[in-house]
Amino acid sequence: MTIPQAPERPVQFTAHGETRTDNYYWLRDDTRSDPQVIQYLTDENRYTQQKLQSAEPLREALYEEMVARMPQADESAPYSYNGYVYRTRFEAGKEYPLYERRKIISGQWEVLADGNERAQGLAYYELVSLAVSADNRRIAIAEDKVGRREYQVAYRDLTDNHWQESVLTEVADDLVWSADGSVLFYVRQDPQTLLPFEVYRHRFGTDTTQDELVYREDDDRFYTGLSLSSSREWIFIGCHSPVTSEVQLINANDPLQPPVCFSPRQDGREYHVDHLDGQFYIRSDHENELFGLYQTNAPENPWQTLIAPQPDTDLEDFTLFRDWLVLQERHAALPQIRIIHRQSGKETQVAFDDGAYCAWLGLNPEPDSQLLRYGYTSMTTPASVYELDMVSGERTLLKQAQVNGFQRDNYHSERIWITARDGVQVPVSLVWHKDHYQQGFNPLLIEGYGAYGASMDPDFDANRLSLLDRGFVYAQAHIRGGGELGKRWYNAGKMQHKINSFNDFVDVTRELIARRYGAENRIYATGGSAGGLLMGAVINQAPELYRGIVTQVPFVDALTTMSDPSIPLTTGEYDEWGNPENESAYRDIRAYSPYDNIEAKAYPNMLVTSGLHDSQVQYWEPAKWVAKLRKLKTDDNLLLLYTDMEAGHGGKSGRFNYLWDVALGYVFLLMVDEQQAS
Repeated sequence: MTIPQAPERPVQFTAHGETRTDNYYWLRDDTRSDPQVIQYLTDENRYTQQKLQSAEPLREALYEEMVARMPQADESAPYSYNGYVYRTRFEAGKEYPLYERRKIISGQWEVLADGNERAQGLAYYELVSLAVSADNRRIAIAEDKVGRREYQVAYRDLTDNHWQESVLTEVADDLVWSADGSVLFYVRQDPQTLLPFEVYRHRFGTDTTQDELVYREDDDRFYTGLSLSSSREWIFIGCHSPVTSEVQLINANDPLQPPVCFSPRQDGREYHVDHLDGQFYIRSDHENELFGLYQTNAPENPWQTLIAPQPDTDLEDFTLFRDWLVLQERHAALPQIRIIHRQSGKETQVAFDDGAYCAWLGLNPEPDSQLLRYGYTSMTTPASVYELDMVSGERTLLKQAQVNGFQRDNYHSERIWITARDGVQVPVSLVWHKDHYQQGFNPLLIEGYGAYGASMDPDFDANRLSLLDRGFVYAQAHIRGGGELGKRWYNAGKMQHKINSFNDFVDVTRELIARRYGAENRIYATGGSAGGLLMGAVINQAPELYRGIVTQVPFVDALTTMSDPSIPLTTGEYDEWGNPENESAYRDIRAYSPYDNIEAKAYPNMLVTSGLHDSQVQYWEPAKWVAKLRKLKTDDNLLLLYTDMEAGHGGKSGRFNYLWDVALGYVFLLMVDEQQAS
């Protein structure tokens, strides 16, 4: 087997008095058609397949057991909205769901869209949004047929089955109808950067060349999206960066009127709006680093405080009912759901069953209801949908994901806190199979993310059982940069503080070894996208800690990408990573960018996966990273790159098909660990 070697073709970049040489910049091909680039990626894929060939039977076995845990046919918990009951249903053995509805009072289920039918002949398919007009006569869907998050919109009148295909192209996935169903609002993307920035209105039945521009966002740090208020009276145009937001209002009953700004943007202030019964409700951080909830009856009037920001509790979300206000909050790294009766002021806290868990507000589209729907899961509890009667307090389990062969009592989960090098307490969630756990002897897989204020909560993953049942201990490191401890936790792991994310992960690893949750020579780590940047920075800092790394679509060429505004999503990320045109931001990113900090030293065994059509992390980032690692690393450990030539950021599409990606990562870990154990 010949190890692929990418030719070196030096390109130099000069900024702030420094010149960097990039020997592998030639691997960037925006057209994804350069024969030399395609050949190199193909060679890497072939090498990966050859090195893993002996483990292919195990990969097939892993795939089969993951499929066997799933019900062949399945459906979601139905919900009611605007006179109809909706559900998503999988037929036995099919990759994609059917989207269906029936009248609430009576009636047969009708198919709104059949994903299997629409995916025919496509290597990748995802139906990402479905919008039914308020008069229940029309439907519009946004579809991704490449994996690059460049969406196409099809629609039809629900009185017939004829789809008008690809009516709109190069659009985002947000679709909102006017109240009378005559106008469809959508967001157009920049064809180069894929930044959603223009809102248009399309009058049903007219040519798209007649569509009218409603709003244009000229600041390329901001993403633009659409949503509908709980009252269904207002369409919101949301413009947001990681730290600043602004909302424009469109009257859903008068869709031809120009939008009105709810509250002009202020740098560093985020706010999110909903509306019900003549009142606007605003979740905002204008008074504090943590969010509070406010109310006003008109955009021009002062905001009244409903829920003041609390010192150690962050307001993550809220849902409006006519008689209740429901809050999703986060305290001590765990979500909480609080119910407030509007008239009496009586408060109720939803009780949860595990010490560490994940909970969230579900879909509650009918404000007149007294039934609250919410989701719940833990590392030993499959994803569940509950309905709580807010009058009686009675809780009903509507659906729990079926996991064939799973016995909850066989597994143990716990939450611990680990002290980082600067004294900060970092939460860690762990799970293992009781029968296979021997303190200090098990292989340990640690996962991290730590970016965008996104919380990586302790959830259930049926696929993960394939590792736990083979003796792995699994840990989630809830490092700074995520949202597990609120916005302060996020701010402490971004921009100039990003080093905290990497230090946290390394410190968690060392302490887990010291507490003997895993064998010192059997430690593995994984992370994807921004979690891939974490992996790259961690192995530059402390490669000796890890036997192996699995990283998916890793964001590893941070400095070059953030210096190039032509790359999709770059400008919208300035408030997350910094703009390298600013020298201090350049120095910060330069200090940790994984690609720029590779050294001639030993690195762990590594499996790196990517998607040719990825719009979030361009395929050339992991390709360049692997090429440079091959040149400089001093060890004989495995370094494998696999690029899916037909997928994007999320990997393969389809209910079963994506399991091959999961099995690939697992078989690598098991193969490397078997070699170590022997």
